[in-house]
This record gives sequence, C-alpha cells and structure tokens, in this order.
Amino acid sequence: MAGTNWVGCASNPREGRVKRSIIAAIIGLACLPLLDVAALAAGQAKPVMVFAAASLKNALDEIEIAWMRETGKKATIVYAASNMLAKQIEAGAPADLFVSADLDWMEYAASTKQIRPESRVNLLGNSLVLIARNDSKIAALSGSPPDLSSLLGSQHLAMGNVDAVPAGKYGKAALETLRQWDGVKDRIAQGESVRAALLLVSRGEAPLGIVYRSDAVADPGVRIVYTFPADSHPAIVYPAALTADSTNSDAPAFLAYLSSPTAKTIFEQQGFVPLSQRLLKS
Repeated sequence: MAGTNWVGCASNPREGRVKRSIIAAIIGLACLPLLDVAALAAGQAKPVMVFAAASLKNALDEIEIAWMRETGKKATIVYAASNMLAKQIEAGAPADLFVSADLDWMEYAASTKQIRPESRVNLLGNSLVLIARNDSKIAALSGSPPDLSSLLGSQHLAMGNVDAVPAGKYGKAALETLRQWDGVKDRIAQGESVRAALLLVSRGEAPLGIVYRSDAVADPGVRIVYTFPADSHPAIVYPAALTADSTNSDAPAFLAYLSSPTAKTIFEQQGFVPLSQRLLKS
C-alpha cells in the first residue's frame, strides 16, 4: 500500500522530501531557544569566591560593584577574621581568593599549601587608631599616648581577639610597646573580628576601642582620638593570593583588579594605603 508509510504520506517522493525538510526546519526552530538557554547556562561563569578580612568590607563591596560594572562579571565576598578564613580554607571551603589582614595568617595558608605562592601580593597598608563614639567627652589626643587605664575607669577597651585577630594582635603589641598593656589587660572586651570591636564602641557598649583607620572611616558613629605610632607595632600589611584549589578562570582577573586605578582610589577613600608589592617565591 503505497502511501501508507511516512514517506508515502505525500503524493510523490519529491513532495515527501519537501515535507520532511519543512518539518525538520520547524522542529529545529522550535529547539533554538532551548539550545540557546542551555548554551548560556553552560557558558556562564561562576562568581569569584573571595574570602576577605572583615575590615575590608566597605572597600571591597564598592570594588566588586565597580568590577561588575566594568566587566559584567561577579564576585561573592565572605568577610570574617583572617584566622577564621584561613582555617575555613584549610578545611576545604571553596574560596578562589584569600585576602588577609596580616602576614601571619597568609603565611599559615602558605605553610599548609592552601595558596598559590606565585600569585601572592602585598596589597594594602593601614594604621592603628583609638576610637570613641562621636558623642564621647574624651578629647582627641596627639603626641604622648593617652593613659588608657584612667580613661577607661571601670569600663572596657574593645579590641579584636588579641591572640588571633590581626587587629587585636597589633593592638596588644602597641599597648605593650607603650607600656599600657598591664594597666588594661583585665579590661579588654575581645571581639571575633575588628568589626565586632568597632560595633561595641559604635553602640556605646565600650567607651574606647582599637581598630584600623579604615574601620573608623567606615563608621560615622565613631571618631579617632589617637593614632598609634607606626613603630609601636608590626607593619600592618594586607596580603592577597589565589587559593591552590581555585579553578575559576576569572579569579586572577579579580586579583589584578584589586591593584587597578579604580580599586586604589576606593581603597584610599576608605583609609587604606595601596602597596601592590608582589612577593616572588622560588
């Protein structure tokens, strides 16, 4: 029975071929949107996962927006104390980039082979300051360091954890150098990050706190009453590096963008000092 099979649905073989071509074309056109969506989904880059010290939040939030505006790419930034971030990376957290608030925790990440040494760069510097709330009666001081024990009375001095958080370690070193640690060591309110210490002062839960200059700039509720001499503590350096396990092809570009003119301007506005000195490892 000619004409009962698919080809025979047409009145002649040539007509059948034409119909098959039309049907194939219609099916192909119908599939195009699906294919395009699948291709876009397959080709869409994942955001760069950045683990960064808490004190960098305001600056990096602005920089991420600028990078996305310029490139169309995204970064997801996780903020915490550097010690916590280094430990999380060691435990397998999926970070592409680590930005520490001190050299010690970057050295720790390097010693446990969690970073790519050749990518490491000294990104930023900072200053250590004593802050009070804007409505505090404590006057701004210059020259000789303040007598913190007298200023505190029975209240507490807010700091990052002095054994682990970089700002806390810098603060303790400065107080020891200035021979003030023994007078206040029993009245320290220690936070899990420098931003936690900042918040204690901003909320009025502590009259004074030791934070970075960039933190004081970021919070309009506080003001600087004293800047610690640079030689009273180790140099404050923020190193950055790609993680050893990162496979995100956009991660090196974001790391490079952190040293771009746009990023440097934002960092400076937020109280940081751009360094961008690459550390070459043999």
